[in-house]
Amino acid sequence: MYVLDANVFISAHRGYYDFDLAPSFWQSLITHAGQSNLCSIDKIQDEIISPNPQNADKLHIWTAENFKNYFERTDSQDVIESYAEIQRWAHSNSQFTDSAKDDFARNADAWLIAYAKSKNYTLVTHEAYNPEMRRRILIPVVCRQFNVNYVNTFEMLRSLQVSF
Repeated sequence: MYVLDANVFISAHRGYYDFDLAPSFWQSLITHAGQSNLCSIDKIQDEIISPNPQNADKLHIWTAENFKNYFERTDSQDVIESYAEIQRWAHSNSQFTDSAKDDFARNADAWLIAYAKSKNYTLVTHEAYNPEMRRRILIPVVCRQFNVNYVNTFEMLRSLQVSF
């Protein structure tokens, strides 16, 4: 099972798999989510779907109409405990700037990692592993620290045997 980062949706929409260029990409997400091969989390949904419908873009509309049922809740005890553990590690780590720690506490990344960790899912992100980064806490760095598997979109698509 794969759990998707917001950048999987956003990068595809803004670039290589925009809705008019690659509708089969978007259909494959729906198909595989329906087969319980992939999902995302409520915190990612909050990043994609604007609370103000007047600000809705194509991604907001597609997500609200097609993917809304595949955002899993993060309020279970196992996820909350993993989230707390990840935040303790991040905030006690002297490598990262205070700004990076604050940003990590505010965004969905730690929740995404905690969800993948607690469910033993593979996290899908476009972020690259960079253990030297100080000004941002990168998902792959945290995943390696907590033994959470992660891949990029292309690796997920190949594993699911998606072709266009």
